[in-house]
Amino acid sequence: MAMALFKQKVAQQPDAPDWRVESAGTWALGDEPAASRSQAVMREFGLNIASHRSRCVSLELLRPFNLILTMEQGHKEALRVEFPELSARIYLLSEMAGRSYDIFDPMGGTIEDFRDTARELDRLLADGLDRIIQLAQSNANPMSGAPEA
Repeated sequence: MAMALFKQKVAQQPDAPDWRVESAGTWALGDEPAASRSQAVMREFGLNIASHRSRCVSLELLRPFNLILTMEQGHKEALRVEFPELSARIYLLSEMAGRSYDIFDPMGGTIEDFRDTARELDRLLADGLDRIIQLAQSNANPMSGAPEA
């Protein structure tokens, strides 16, 4: 849901075609569709994530990105330990909005849990968009010049 909501926000930026936004999980099973409740809630936001497929993080996947945002402190810490060369690019999503807390994972919860999480993600992305852009650009590979998150 975070990826879809962020792509929606980036699409409104003048440099939108330069952005690359992807999603991966720290313990995700590969090639699974988005949860049906995630899909339903994203449709309520006018977004279609039916083609989304899960994948697990790896150095090869993360290396090209200027900014890596996690939902939970444990994910942030695990990624920084596993990929120390990327640690300066890894943040909590909530930090982008000037806060620091874990975002509730609604998996196994009700449709309302998914809605609550989607609304929270949307608020954090809106409040933190300027910071996300700033960090993505400051970490940009001078050879590519393209922000990626």
